[in-house]
Formats: sequence, structure tokens, C-alpha cells
Amino acid sequence: QSGKSVLANFVSESIEGIGSYSPTQGVRILEYEKPNLNGNSKGAGCRFELWDCSGDQKFETCWPALMKDSHGVIIIFNPELPSHLKEIEMWYSCFVQQQPLLDSQCLLVAHHKPGSAGDTENLSLAYPMNKLKLIHSNLEDDPEDVRMEFMKYFRSIITLINESREREEMSIIS
Repeated sequence: QSGKSVLANFVSESIEGIGSYSPTQGVRILEYEKPNLNGNSKGAGCRFELWDCSGDQKFETCWPALMKDSHGVIIIFNPELPSHLKEIEMWYSCFVQQQPLLDSQCLLVAHHKPGSAGDTENLSLAYPMNKLKLIHSNLEDDPEDVRMEFMKYFRSIITLINESREREEMSIIS
């Protein structure tokens, strides 16, 4: 109940399930294309798959399949729930540290639900969470800022993928 599906719908411009809360069962995959992600009108668009995973640990047996071949992880939490601050450490350990992912491939999102206090200044995270990129999302006050932060994150993932592909190609050539 942190707002994962709401943010996934928002970022992917999906209207699925808007207006009602229904816990995600396992995973929900949203596919979408983003033209001109790098800002130039000549560049090809990028196709994304956002895997909106349930926060319920009863689906833990599915997690290895969800993580396979992932390029990034976005951990979304409700900063007003103290239990979420502990849970994000578990998510980070499972989805980032136990995978071959860099910290730069992880984005933390403190999602402020409509009507929440939205205190963004006093959130202090313990190590190793405090070294990750953290954004605050509030779709009531700053929807376009939230979208821009996600696009920056996606661009950074694309850059990492491209650099990795170039290194691989160069190693084949040499």
C-alpha cells in the first residue's frame, strides 16, 4: 500500500485500475514506449516493461523470476509508515544486492499519498539506503517533477545498458 501501482500507471501513462485500490497479485507488467527519451527528435524511442510487483511476501517464491534479466529496480515506499523503512532494506537486499545490479541501477521513491503530511525534509535513511538516489513523489503537487525524475532514471539505465553493450562488442572485436 505504498503507491507502486499508482506510480507505475502514472509513469507508463496507463489508465488501468485508476480510482480503486486493489492489491497487486504477484506481478503486473506494463509495457509502453517513450519516444525521444534522450531529447533529440531523431533518436529512436525506447520500449519499457515496468514490472509492478506485489509488496506481499507471500509471493517471495516468484521473486527470482521477476528479477531475472532486470536492468533496474525502483523501490517505492510510504515514508509515513515506519514499517516501510525496515521493509525497503529487505527489498534492497533481495532485488539489488543479491543481483548483479549496481546501486546506480536502483531508485528509491518516497511516495506521498494524497492528503498526507508530505514531510520531505526529515527523512533519514540508514546505511546502505542513504547512498541510493532518493526522490519524493507527490502526484497532487508535482506530477511533472515526478515524471521528469523517472525519465532521468530511465535515461541513466539506458546509458548503462548501452555502455555495457559497447564494452561487450569491443571485447569481441579485440
